[in-house]
Amino acid sequence: MTDKNKNNAVIPDERGKIDWFVFGSAALVLFSLTILLASFPERSASLINNFYIFVTSTVGVVYILAGTLVLSFLIWLSLSKYGVIIFGDEAKPEYSEFSWCSMLFCAGIGASLLYWSATEWVFYYTSPPFGLTSRSDEAINWAVSYGVFHWGPVGWAFYCLPAIALGCSFHINKMPTLRLSAACEPVLKSYVSRWPGRVLDLLFLLGVIATSATGLGFGTSIVSSSIAELSGVGEGLELQIGIIAVVTLIISISVYRGLDRGILVFSNANTILAFVFILFVLTVGPTMFILEMGITSLGVMASEFITMLSWADPLQRSDFVESWTIFYWAWWLAMGPFVGMFICKISKGRKIRQVVFGMLFYGSAGCSLFFIVLGNYALHAELFGLYPVVESTVQVSPSAAIAGLTSMLPAGNFWLFYLAVMGIIFMTTTYDSASYVLAAGASRELNETGHPMRWHRMFWAAALGMLPVVLLFVGGLRELQTASLVASLPLLFVYGLLVVSILRTLRGKLNL
Repeated sequence: MTDKNKNNAVIPDERGKIDWFVFGSAALVLFSLTILLASFPERSASLINNFYIFVTSTVGVVYILAGTLVLSFLIWLSLSKYGVIIFGDEAKPEYSEFSWCSMLFCAGIGASLLYWSATEWVFYYTSPPFGLTSRSDEAINWAVSYGVFHWGPVGWAFYCLPAIALGCSFHINKMPTLRLSAACEPVLKSYVSRWPGRVLDLLFLLGVIATSATGLGFGTSIVSSSIAELSGVGEGLELQIGIIAVVTLIISISVYRGLDRGILVFSNANTILAFVFILFVLTVGPTMFILEMGITSLGVMASEFITMLSWADPLQRSDFVESWTIFYWAWWLAMGPFVGMFICKISKGRKIRQVVFGMLFYGSAGCSLFFIVLGNYALHAELFGLYPVVESTVQVSPSAAIAGLTSMLPAGNFWLFYLAVMGIIFMTTTYDSASYVLAAGASRELNETGHPMRWHRMFWAAALGMLPVVLLFVGGLRELQTASLVASLPLLFVYGLLVVSILRTLRGKLNL
């Protein structure tokens, strides 16, 4: 069995290079957790809910501090003398700017962006931060701004730090493996291949699995709501399981085809589909309202960025910080090593400065565009009585509200179908990347031009579809969100190791 890279050079599968301890441990935990959740759904739901409350209320401030420090470190790093260091031996990037941006955006965001961008403001509008009056004009200004903030530079910084650390080990130190333990080699030394390093790699794989379940669950809700609105079929668990099965099949095909003939093609196609949809909504929707509220949201975020970044609600006026900011930082942090590993793999030939500013700017700008256009289209419909967005979002689901809003567009049935297709491809582009990364993370060796074995990639593609099905059966979105929190807790410590490892590697590079 062979793979081919973009230059048509044949790369044989390297059998025997799998780390069977890490692979077996991660697979065992996944299957065991799936069985336990399915066997005891009520007790599992109660335990998950209690854990969610404990984490957000007890250690939440640590996530706020982590977000501030990670963003500050990356800005300093990119502007320092280390910013000009290139990943790899060639100064020419392996992928074009458009392809690189498409892959990083689709891998890092997925269908979760579709799920939240149109309706996240509803929760901020009805339960605003800072003790503001619900549904007031002031609440509107913060509501349209907080989504842009939560999906902005801080979140992408959590993605970027592991990408830089893994780039240092893979492209600069030439370590023939894409593993989280390898990125910490300047700190762990000989312990990389012993129990501390093995534990890091196992935590990484479990984090990818948990966060993948979250995104697949959100994406499934988008697609099922679109199908239900279009066909009149009831939106139930059976439909959602069928959607996950279809997506899992598509993911398997994509990872089988490989990075350049699968993931790259789907990412480029999905970027075009997404921007066509955004442009259409902007054109046929309330264009001036969208633009005016968009400028307002960017202005509020720019002027109040430090306040939003550092607010920990010490007076406990509400649970806003715990339910939203802390959850988002935990979600981005848990996804970070997965997205970072994938970005590292596709960033050969780019300077550290290009990777940092590319991820912080392109990622934030893409998310902002979704929130500004779709969010303000929905806000206009609510304020002017065109569609009960708040009622539909709170009483049914955000995905139901998105489907209803989409059906109001000219040729609404076509755009409902379009939304369902886009949701499927968004899930595919994120989780074929996740399958690739899981296989890479459980491989003992992987050089710059190599790829994990096909059967290995396809195994994880199939396995990723199991956990979201069970979590949806147990309770729904809170259980999916808690999966991210569980995965993120140990990574708070790992991110500190990554910072030290980056600095030691780059200092050694300049001293050569």
